[in-house]
Amino acid sequence: MGIPNVYFNSWSESFRRPFGAVRIGSAIYFSIRAIGSNITKVDLMIQKDGEQTQVQHMARSAENDSMYYSKFKTEGNAGLYFYHFRVSYLEDQHEITVFFGKDVDNYGGEGRVVTDPTQIEQYQITCFDHRDPAPDWYVHGVIYHIFIDRFFNGDRYQRVLHPKKNTFIYATTEDLPYYIRDKNGDIARWDFYGGNLIGIIDKLNDLKKLGVTILYLSPIFEASSNHKYDTADYLQIDSMFGDRKTFDKLIAKARRMGIRIILDGVFNHVGADSNYFNRFGHYGNSGAYQDLSSKYHDWFTFHGDHDHYECWWNIADLPTVNKEKKSYQDFIFGSENSVVDTWTAAGIGGWRLDVADELSDEFIAGIRKAVDRHDEKDNGKVLIGEVWEDASNKISYGKRRHYLNGGMLHGVMNYPFRTLIIDLINRKINARQAARMSFTIKSNYPPDALLANMNNIGTHDTERVFTLLSENERKIKLAIWLLMVLPGVPCIYYGDEAGVIGGKDPDNRRFYPWGRENQNILAMFREAIKVRRTDDNLQIGDFYPFSLGLIFGCLRIRSKDKYTLLLLNPSLESIVMNLDQLIDETRGELIHHCLKMMLQTEKKVDAQSFLIYQRNQD
Repeated sequence: MGIPNVYFNSWSESFRRPFGAVRIGSAIYFSIRAIGSNITKVDLMIQKDGEQTQVQHMARSAENDSMYYSKFKTEGNAGLYFYHFRVSYLEDQHEITVFFGKDVDNYGGEGRVVTDPTQIEQYQITCFDHRDPAPDWYVHGVIYHIFIDRFFNGDRYQRVLHPKKNTFIYATTEDLPYYIRDKNGDIARWDFYGGNLIGIIDKLNDLKKLGVTILYLSPIFEASSNHKYDTADYLQIDSMFGDRKTFDKLIAKARRMGIRIILDGVFNHVGADSNYFNRFGHYGNSGAYQDLSSKYHDWFTFHGDHDHYECWWNIADLPTVNKEKKSYQDFIFGSENSVVDTWTAAGIGGWRLDVADELSDEFIAGIRKAVDRHDEKDNGKVLIGEVWEDASNKISYGKRRHYLNGGMLHGVMNYPFRTLIIDLINRKINARQAARMSFTIKSNYPPDALLANMNNIGTHDTERVFTLLSENERKIKLAIWLLMVLPGVPCIYYGDEAGVIGGKDPDNRRFYPWGRENQNILAMFREAIKVRRTDDNLQIGDFYPFSLGLIFGCLRIRSKDKYTLLLLNPSLESIVMNLDQLIDETRGELIHHCLKMMLQTEKKVDAQSFLIYQRNQD
């Protein structure tokens, strides 16, 4: 008779319920269809992360002998479960075993049968400890990411404030960024344009008109470089940017305009030229490099002599801090006058943690506790982490991370969605692949975290999105709308709305082209942001991706009468829509229902274009 016909879909509640991530202690109900009179048994093979596999026999249905059922209770601490199915059957009086797991693309949803157990790709269940929603002001907001030195100089005479020694200042703001390196390839002279905090204050009205409600600032603390990820003093604002008085003015004025500030927390490493390490002696005779008896000495790991030490990515300019030292933890988050407490108390809305993978779960949880100490009534703080992969199952330095299980990060920088957006528009992946990719993220992340992710199409660490899209305005419009419609909080990298181009660092850090903006792209951003900010479906609605032939579809829904549909056609041909081409990954009726309503008025999607349909009936 051959291998039985087996079917399971982790995204369909006909086969696994409840959907997606669950609270630890929840019961999960599994169903699998296995057709064949020669089937002898069907087993659920499930294991908690790092533990032994449990074998749970699945009972055959009395009403339908091709369906098998099982109930499984999650228990213990929050974490991950992984599972697949084992199906045994008789053939020529011999018992044969096959396995059912994820499909070859390693996404969830529909899977496949394999005969070789080494080829099994297991499904994932994320179990979180408790709901952990980000503040409403954040979830309903739009973020603008400012690389401060490259945004705007607010000095009346365009002077660069307190320029550093052995650096160079560009002749004009139209000059392209350039690194001067020494014979070892290290940066020998940092370059500055002169952007500062006064400049951000001066441009708050422009940002408000754009529709921005949150500013995420690159590091503001004293440092040698233009990017400031080499912190010299966590308690001092870099004098090239301004001072505490200017910062307080920025916080106050932004708050009056309904704009909150998120700071960049760089706590994994400091600068070699810093108060703590002091390699070059600019901070007297103190510091770990200069003085064995320094109170900072045990913050760092030296090998043999002071010239050999642990540093981030082997960059000597960025010595890594031993984050397990209690004195360092107290300094960053564990005391009343800690770094996190000092600046959170100043009135910021929260933090984005640089290289969160380098920080232990315990360290992140300590930061979160410090942040939460400053929660205001109905107006809390947010903590976001820099994670480039699926944060639900990330392994860093051999340890599974638990960023999103509750009490740590509210969300992460959603680079997987950035990859999806750019690859879909550039036709490197098709609509079905995009739907499966995004549905996998949805099913792996706790719902609150999915809504709190900081979505982006470009950052200071990536090539400019307009460059990646071949400076094609039709393509950039598609990217903008996907950024606004996909679940998570949209984050705009400064200058993307002006059509700034650029390759890899430092070219992606050009100065903002004030007075030379691409007005077409600026108008696209304004329109899309306005829709995002006036449509609750796009802010908090549930998310269902799907494909309709070459068209990628995105449903954001609060109820059957309150939803928004986006249909995006990245192809070079106009497409007349046909419901027969719908692939609904849930195999349900919801998407079909909403799409049918839309098709009563909309029939065609033009090439490299999209349609958006909003329904909000009370």
